Amino acid sequence: MLQITNLKKVFKTAGDDVVAVNDVSLSVADGQFASIIGKSGSGKSTLLSLLGALDKPTSGHIIVGDKDITKMHDRALIQYRGRKIGFVFQSYNLVPNLTALENVMLPMEYAKLAKSERIKRATHLLDQVGLSADQHSRKPGKLSGGQQQRVAIARALANKPSLILADEPTGNLDSQTGTMIFKLLHELSRTENTTIVVVTHDLSISGKTDVTFTLRDGKLVKK
Repeated sequence: MLQITNLKKVFKTAGDDVVAVNDVSLSVADGQFASIIGKSGSGKSTLLSLLGALDKPTSGHIIVGDKDITKMHDRALIQYRGRKIGFVFQSYNLVPNLTALENVMLPMEYAKLAKSERIKRATHLLDQVGLSADQHSRKPGKLSGGQQQRVAIARALANKPSLILADEPTGNLDSQTGTMIFKLLHELSRTENTTIVVVTHDLSISGKTDVTFTLRDGKLVKK
């Protein structure tokens, strides 16, 4: 269970303070595929950074499973990001000189998993996201945008995270490929029992995920 309670993030500026996330409370059950939609500047990317422990809130609580990450020290947060969170980005963020298989293996290397296990799980994940065997050995430059995003999703699943955070994962893809990626994420939330939270400015996503939240000016819009 992902539980957010009275979350607030205020950025100090030379002039007035900017409230990017304003008293947001929401919950997402294990294995659910959730979307947070909102226009540019609505606070959704800041909220995602807080959930991923890339930034700390001004106040409020974020509970993932039985852990309140707002109370964790920096060292514990690093471990939390590496073991409990998978990230998927709009720009894929793959290592260009590594093959698809090596990109997926990389997080497992940091987790000190044996090489044979890294290869086995990376191969399974790439098969699971729909990459053919010959594409496993290709570097990102030899893959299409949709294929690169599939590799990025497989990499996010590498360490069996309890939560995947996706920031505009279809932003660089055409509509047909984007629809395929959203379908894939939905399937993976079921088969891997992984909670997936996607932030996007694409308002048409509403209703295509298990649960949808809308942010406006840092506040959760009640439906």
